[in-house]
Amino acid sequence: MLRLSKKADYALIAMKHLALREGRGSSSAREIAEQYSIPVELMAKVLQRLARRGLLSSQQGTRGGYQLARDSGSISLADVIQAIDGPLTVTACSVHSQRCGQFATCNVRDPLWKIRELILGALSSSTVYEMAVDDDRMGSRDRLAVSPTGAVPPR
Repeated sequence: MLRLSKKADYALIAMKHLALREGRGSSSAREIAEQYSIPVELMAKVLQRLARRGLLSSQQGTRGGYQLARDSGSISLADVIQAIDGPLTVTACSVHSQRCGQFATCNVRDPLWKIRELILGALSSSTVYEMAVDDDRMGSRDRLAVSPTGAVPPR
């Protein structure tokens, strides 16, 4: 079963939280962790990793915290997940690693790699902005119609 790590889940929660606050200041690791019942230390590590990967900017001090490093419409879910978990994989082997004993004779590797590419494509074409859009405010059919910059986001 393909499954995101808990850290990737927390990263997506934090990114959605920050997207909803876009343009209204930063949020601390403690604030985000407490709002979503996540251990503060773990949230701090996740946010630090996202900042190191250039998805968040951070500011030290009493009024410090984290905010998105760029527009939420330009940050894909794949960006967030891969910043935390590394490259998306669905098999033990990959294009770069042929450690599996069945690599030469495997008959499911190539079809599974194609599925991986489809999953990665879907995550790459979905943005933090789309995830953060309030479905109560906009109908689900219309929620992708306008990005924060006024452009139509890619589907």
